[in-house]
Amino acid sequence: MQKSIFKEKYFLFSLRIEKREVLYRNVDEIIEYFKEQITKHTTARFLCVFDHYKHTESLKDGVIAPQIKEAKNICLCFGKKLESAEMLAVRPRSIGICDIGEEFVISFMEAPNFIANDTMESWCLGLKSCCPV
Repeated sequence: MQKSIFKEKYFLFSLRIEKREVLYRNVDEIIEYFKEQITKHTTARFLCVFDHYKHTESLKDGVIAPQIKEAKNICLCFGKKLESAEMLAVRPRSIGICDIGEEFVISFMEAPNFIANDTMESWCLGLKSCCPV
């Protein structure tokens, strides 16, 4: 996983995986993998899947980079406490799955909870644990 700063203020974790490195053939199969991980987790809850590609494509002035073939977000929540109204600004979490041809790019924004970060990172790295190569 690579940690980077996006647009000079957002801390992101991202993983680029060559398609030959994983058993999953498309974005939907990776979404199903993440759903399984979320379901097995004691606190995390699956919320929805957002098809970012279709949304952007439907806009009159939507722009999609030519290398992006498919892009979806799986939305989930780890929240065990709701101690202030401001907590809503950092929840729920989202993991992006993007098909850019020969690779998948998996990414998420850093959460204020290190346990949530570690969990999402381990799920992402787990994509390679069944590597066919």
